[in-house]
Amino acid sequence: MGMLLLVLVAFCAKAQIIPMPMGVNICGSEFGEDKLPGTLNVDYVYPNISEINYFAKKGFKVITLPFRWERIQRTLGGELDAREVAEIKKFIVNCNDRGLKVILSMHNFGRYKIGAYDYIIGSPQVTRWHYRDVWQKIAETFRMNTNIYGYAIMTEPHDMWNYSWTLSAQEAVNAIREADIRTNIIVGGDNYSCSEEWVEYNDDLKRLKDPFNKIIFDAHCYFDEDHSGRYFAGYANNKTNAYTGINRVKPFINWLKKNNKKGMIGEFGVPAYDSRWLTVMDNFLQFANANGINVNYWAAGPWWSNYQLSIEPTAYGNDKPQMAILQKYISGSSERSSYTINTKNIESDNSSVIPSDKNNTPNKSKTRTSGSGNYAIISAASYKYVVSAGW
Repeated sequence: MGMLLLVLVAFCAKAQIIPMPMGVNICGSEFGEDKLPGTLNVDYVYPNISEINYFAKKGFKVITLPFRWERIQRTLGGELDAREVAEIKKFIVNCNDRGLKVILSMHNFGRYKIGAYDYIIGSPQVTRWHYRDVWQKIAETFRMNTNIYGYAIMTEPHDMWNYSWTLSAQEAVNAIREADIRTNIIVGGDNYSCSEEWVEYNDDLKRLKDPFNKIIFDAHCYFDEDHSGRYFAGYANNKTNAYTGINRVKPFINWLKKNNKKGMIGEFGVPAYDSRWLTVMDNFLQFANANGINVNYWAAGPWWSNYQLSIEPTAYGNDKPQMAILQKYISGSSERSSYTINTKNIESDNSSVIPSDKNNTPNKSKTRTSGSGNYAIISAASYKYVVSAGW
């Protein structure tokens, strides 16, 4: 262990910082998960022009827009909702006017909610045909928007039981390619896309086929003990050190290299209550940068309330502390962060506050023990799928 740390220290001391195309997730349009489809600007909200301008000035190159399947397609197999499509297109155009790329990210964790229950993709209630149908329609609808960097076909699928995520992902790839041969397809992994455990849960994703070779694998990397990104306890209680981020992303990067695949880190983030977390993120970014891996910070958005990872500027327009670290790795910004990092440990007794949305309810997307809503219990023995060895 001592030798490993010496190697990592030497790496971080010598590696040159070369600015990367940094991205950010702007949340809000996936909010109100317990009120689906919900009311626009009451239960959920789309990013406005001022937010887009802020991140463009800071030098961010990509904005990920999370959305809910149940909103964009309110009946399985039905047409896409015209109002949601209009809101998304307006956002895409506003980003394009400012030179920003967009990732459209389905924020459903491998499920679709019907009534009070979340049904897993591949189950009788939410079949792979339904999943294929929605992605073909999304690709047909947005393919003319040339600043779409990629379709993120599912954020953080998890606990998929015997409903093979690889088979479902292949259906989405096939559907998109029937409508759009140009745009990248971004594939997250089972087990919440956890980078450190990627090989254990997602090695079979290397079998995915895209005739245009534009699949990008998306892992998520958080630095707290349970990998959730909720940072319940303080720095010391999370058993973290300055190189935790490097150790956690390295298995994913090694998998990409071994299998000659393209990848990105679609989510990472730290709280600002203790400057040691900022050091962990700094080392992580330097390592990702040196390995050519693009990253998207989690998260921003106007309704985050007291969410500790948020880099949404304050009501007075001031930067959050994380921005000073992020901008070390961003090129082309017209407005640098004026925030000065205080290296003194500033951890407070409030470090265990649960991150929350505007309604002060837990952000369930960052939970690793359960998803949103109630699960429909389906007999795993009745619906088994085996990935073909011929892939």
